[in-house]
Amino acid sequence: MKLFTQDLIAVAQSPLQHWLTTLPAQLERWQKEQQHGELPKWLRSVEQLPKLEAQEVSLADTVTVHNNTVNEGEQNRIRGLMMQLVPWRKGPFNLHGVHIDTEWRSDFKWQRVLPHLSNTKGDSQPLKGQQVLDIGCGSGYHLWRMLEAGAEQVWGVDPGQLFMAQFMAVRSFMPPELQARAHLFPLGVEDLPELKAFDTVFSMGVLYHRRSPIDFLTQLRAQLKPGGQLVLETLVVEGDEHTVLVPGETYAKMRNVWFIPSSKALLHWLARCGFKTARVVDESLTTLEEQRATEWMQGQSLVDFLDPADHSRTIEGYPAPRRAVIIAQA
Repeated sequence: MKLFTQDLIAVAQSPLQHWLTTLPAQLERWQKEQQHGELPKWLRSVEQLPKLEAQEVSLADTVTVHNNTVNEGEQNRIRGLMMQLVPWRKGPFNLHGVHIDTEWRSDFKWQRVLPHLSNTKGDSQPLKGQQVLDIGCGSGYHLWRMLEAGAEQVWGVDPGQLFMAQFMAVRSFMPPELQARAHLFPLGVEDLPELKAFDTVFSMGVLYHRRSPIDFLTQLRAQLKPGGQLVLETLVVEGDEHTVLVPGETYAKMRNVWFIPSSKALLHWLARCGFKTARVVDESLTTLEEQRATEWMQGQSLVDFLDPADHSRTIEGYPAPRRAVIIAQA
């Protein structure tokens, strides 16, 4: 439980105290039974990172922490340790001069989402004072952007243990006041009780990986306060309210893609799950500038998943990845 001591204290001091009825036991069980074989190695890399004061912090498109006294040797040490945590999927980050150019330019997605968050109305901090949950948060890049948008506390859940190590590495460079406001637990949405405590819940890039999308949407709603805001970003296809693509063995070389609805079908699903005022605020094709291989993610990426003769189709012949952002209220 030592890994999560400060996070559990933060839960106890937040409007989420009732989460403590289940969370400590789940984390204890995870530590005993569900740890990835590589996790000790990843955590050693995090522990070996130099302890540096954050003189300048920017939670903007490239999440940046800087100290003017860091020398080349310390930068090389940071780079080498961060390279032990590849592949880096969500970012980008710049940590004391080490630029982590992740597979996804996650700032592109955030720029599509941010203008549509509640309380915007010209407010530079549309999440001001909120308790915010990000389900499937990956390395936690968007958690830092949510803090930039004014969230009081941000809570990420993602079962990916490499992602957890990446988050812990980035958090270790943040000033204490930001470390105390950002948290990640190695859990899935199915591990969450009906907390009904969050002002905003984000789910970005998760829905199509769920075998039961209706159950998943119901689980999302169960985390929100009455009237709370859901921000759902997911793959969609073009079509009417009855259009749903159920791929074969793979979609864009991904094996765990089950249902890709049209935006209109997704709005219907949300209504059936009890969400109100659901609306599509953005729909766009994923570009080769947004998702690509880099030094920090050297495997195959979007260009390898598309038909080389026709980038409007995947390698399997399905429509190329199109993503929608939907905002709804509980």
